[in-house]
Amino acid sequence: MTLSPAAGPLLNFVLAESALELAPKEIRGHPAVANDSKRRGVGVNELLLDRSFHHAAMVRLRNSEKRGRPDLVHAALLSVTGTPIYQDGLVRAFIHTYDDQILELAPKTRIPKNYLRFRGLMEEALVERPQSGLIQVSPGRIRELAKKVGPDTVIGLTVQGEMTGMGVLARMIAGAKEPMVLVGGFPHGHFSPETLSAVDRLVRVHQKPLEAHIVTSRVLYEVEKLTMG
Repeated sequence: MTLSPAAGPLLNFVLAESALELAPKEIRGHPAVANDSKRRGVGVNELLLDRSFHHAAMVRLRNSEKRGRPDLVHAALLSVTGTPIYQDGLVRAFIHTYDDQILELAPKTRIPKNYLRFRGLMEEALVERPQSGLIQVSPGRIRELAKKVGPDTVIGLTVQGEMTGMGVLARMIAGAKEPMVLVGGFPHGHFSPETLSAVDRLVRVHQKPLEAHIVTSRVLYEVEKLTMG
């Protein structure tokens, strides 16, 4: 199968339950958060949660091991947006966050390669919640995103899934009309039961757990080989 940009999106790619969120209310008064806010000149309610700076405050958070790693989200998005298949408009990229916000990137949108600029961009998006432009933000869970997009299949990539070769997975994706693929945007743990309820098939692509940006780049490369000739 060979597709052209005129064929429209081939793949809806979602970083699910991503460790990307504003510092939650319960820790905004903690010295680690307050000091970071003062240092950067950003309000505590407009500050991206980041374990590198807020570790001491995060110990009191629920599911803290899954949260506060926007750098992982940044790396995974770079792995998506740098690919020819994305740049040709055949991939739509979404970020679903831990606190159930959905960020949709406009087609072919490139994100800053510099993490500090990326952090500022995400803070602005989560605070202002734009409904148009390069990044759109709205509340929603994976099931609600799937209802909006209307994929014919939703595939979740996880170590809890069935072991499947990368080539087989690529053929599975390329053979669908408009598939949605979920990759966890968090450092530790598994998809929540809520997310799993929206998934049609769980797939594992390697014996060892792989970071999101590695899984992303390998999957898109294999799909690209099949679909772009």
